[in-house]
Amino acid sequence: MATRTKRTVKKSPAEKAPAKKPTAAKPAKSGRGSALVIVESPTKAKTIGKYLGSGYDVKATVGHLRDLPTRELGVDVERGFEPKYVTIKGKTKTLADLKKAAKNAREIYLATDPDREGEAIAWHVADQIATGVPTHRVLFEEITRDAVLAAMRAPGQIDERKVNAQQARRILDRLVGYKASPILWRTIKTGLSAGRVQTVALRLLVEREREIRGFKPQEYWTVEALCAKNGQTFEASLAKVDGHKPQLHTEADARAVVDAVREVPFVVSKVEKRQRRKRPSAPFTTSTLQQEAAKKLSFSGRRTMRAAQDLYEGMDVGEDGPTGLITYMRTDSVRVSEQAVASARELIGSHYGKPYLPEAPVVYKAGKNARVQDAHEAIRPTDVSRRPEDVQRYLEPDQFRLYQLIWQRFVASQVMPAVYDMTVVEFDLGRYLFRATGSVMIFDGFHVLYTEGRETEEGRGVEDLAPIPPLAQGDRVEVREITPSQHFTEPPPRYSEASLVKELERLGIGRPSTYSAIISTLAAREYVKVEQRRFFPTELGEMVEKIMVGKFPEIFNVEFTSDMENELDRVEEGALGWQRVLQDFYAPFTKALAAVDMNALVADAHGISAEDIAKERCPKCGSPIELKTGRFGPYLACVKYKDTCDYVKSLKKARAPDRPTDEKCHLCNSPMVIKTGRFGEFLACTTYPNCKGTRAIPLGIKCPKCIEGDLAERRTKRGKSFWGCVRYPACDFSTWNKPVAETCPECGWVGMEKKMSKAEGETRTCLKCKHKIVLAEPEEVALA
Repeated sequence: MATRTKRTVKKSPAEKAPAKKPTAAKPAKSGRGSALVIVESPTKAKTIGKYLGSGYDVKATVGHLRDLPTRELGVDVERGFEPKYVTIKGKTKTLADLKKAAKNAREIYLATDPDREGEAIAWHVADQIATGVPTHRVLFEEITRDAVLAAMRAPGQIDERKVNAQQARRILDRLVGYKASPILWRTIKTGLSAGRVQTVALRLLVEREREIRGFKPQEYWTVEALCAKNGQTFEASLAKVDGHKPQLHTEADARAVVDAVREVPFVVSKVEKRQRRKRPSAPFTTSTLQQEAAKKLSFSGRRTMRAAQDLYEGMDVGEDGPTGLITYMRTDSVRVSEQAVASARELIGSHYGKPYLPEAPVVYKAGKNARVQDAHEAIRPTDVSRRPEDVQRYLEPDQFRLYQLIWQRFVASQVMPAVYDMTVVEFDLGRYLFRATGSVMIFDGFHVLYTEGRETEEGRGVEDLAPIPPLAQGDRVEVREITPSQHFTEPPPRYSEASLVKELERLGIGRPSTYSAIISTLAAREYVKVEQRRFFPTELGEMVEKIMVGKFPEIFNVEFTSDMENELDRVEEGALGWQRVLQDFYAPFTKALAAVDMNALVADAHGISAEDIAKERCPKCGSPIELKTGRFGPYLACVKYKDTCDYVKSLKKARAPDRPTDEKCHLCNSPMVIKTGRFGEFLACTTYPNCKGTRAIPLGIKCPKCIEGDLAERRTKRGKSFWGCVRYPACDFSTWNKPVAETCPECGWVGMEKKMSKAEGETRTCLKCKHKIVLAEPEEVALA
């Protein structure tokens, strides 16, 4: 299908056909002349359609309809970075249906998500279906009947500034990916890609891994005394030696302390008591929701956002029918409406009593260094009276657990602080000062509803301290044991998903709505792997980071990336032109690209020098050797290769040693080992070359057709991967999409096809019953 190039600096379609003044929207008659409402999600379309009634025709775009082309740059740098937009593969029919509906519409309401991506989708839709009829932009902050009807009564216009900010981000990402990725193809292998933001996130992970490898543990010792008073035990630790922090580096140092205080009576020299009030945390933002869901529910960012999307778009909750259960889930604000706060306070007063209700509503503000757009409220329940247990039977397990987390956090944010009695007891033993610290909760406050998750490296909180028995100055306690303990300083911990999201937010890398896409992309490209819920950069990821950061230190830089986010925010505010942002970026970027010496880069990446290549001669014909790049990466070849000589030499590192397995060869019944070939790992017979039996490594997923064999990766004659039954040709089951060991919620079969596309987003389809679930919306995948 022919596509046309469009200059985005022109007026938007909404401005070319001005919308009516924002007066109350009147329901139109059904049939010809009805009002067309366009949203992103079919689920949202269904919910909103029931609210609006028969006078409205509600259609869904299912994510983005238009984007830059996949096989060309699609940006005319010489003409003001003019983008070339084309219809995304698989969206032609959707777009045709919208155009057809628009021809019969009296009015058009663009009701895509209230963020930059949603604004861009609305802009593209308006451009493609331009019919001259009044076109409005409406924003649904929550999908409830009252909110939807109120938004329809006060329509506005497309925000050109948001569109420009999204467009600038998309073009930036395309310029970096399209111009920088070929460097990876020539130095490592074809098909790799470099992302503007993802590479900086990868840099954080790789630099942390280098810190861990280079860390040299230091030995230190502590001394603890197990004390008792009136039958209650507690622990006092050595706090000072000669008025300073203890410096015990050897066992001898610690033993000297033990010997010095063993016979000294432990008499209380000081008792300090105080109350500590611990305030509840603010309602969730996108970032804090992802962090807390990772800690408390073990959810990935993508899993969290998928469940949140469902809750926002609308669930059928019995008599209330389909309704959105939470407000818009992509937000960086902790602001909450007065009505929502009043509802929460009413619930707290009626269910938990006056002691739990503050005298005035609790107001939260963003941190001092936080970059907040404040376009939307914090994430909260749309109706706080809809308790989690009331809707549990209508929700999937993930949806319920996330709704419960959001509901509890929001209500708890308006509850009184928890109060603790803190006690600090000191024992002055001359040169040595021992100290014990304890706490007792005297009022649970917001803990009646909610307690934050905590990872190991975040340390202990006040609520984790053990109580200390009543003591007064001059009291002598029994010392049952004095123990020296050896410790070693530890390296910084590897990032978990929660701590990585927190760090990205702190550094200003990306936006909260893109964190899950950033992390998922790193895993999908196999730049990182996750073990025990911690990120480990792979060898491939480290090589990508080394090349990209080494050659573009100013581009893949934390400060530069953060500053770029600030500039995009200024574009959205109307304080900066989007083309100016691109111009300021592109000049130094192209200069850095031009300075790349590919031969030197390849040689350095693979541990050889350009001088060594120049000196080397072909062992077959004596001709010079040159560096070449092929499908599987760079290699050395004779200059007469493919003419009169066939000498080539791979630059790949030595293959991994064979690994034994319990598998038996299907040809001779001998043991098999795991070998590594150019296509990855495979099983091979140990009697090779006498027996040439090989087969793919099973995925641990049973074939849905024969139920007997396992599924394994296979390849076509041209090297393209597919997955099929190991019993072939007895069983001919195969699929192009990689199966993953996930359980189908419909039939319970363990094994679903994993697929990611801009048209459908990230989906899972059951291998057995073909039930499909969506894990990520198309717009999230488009960001990756």
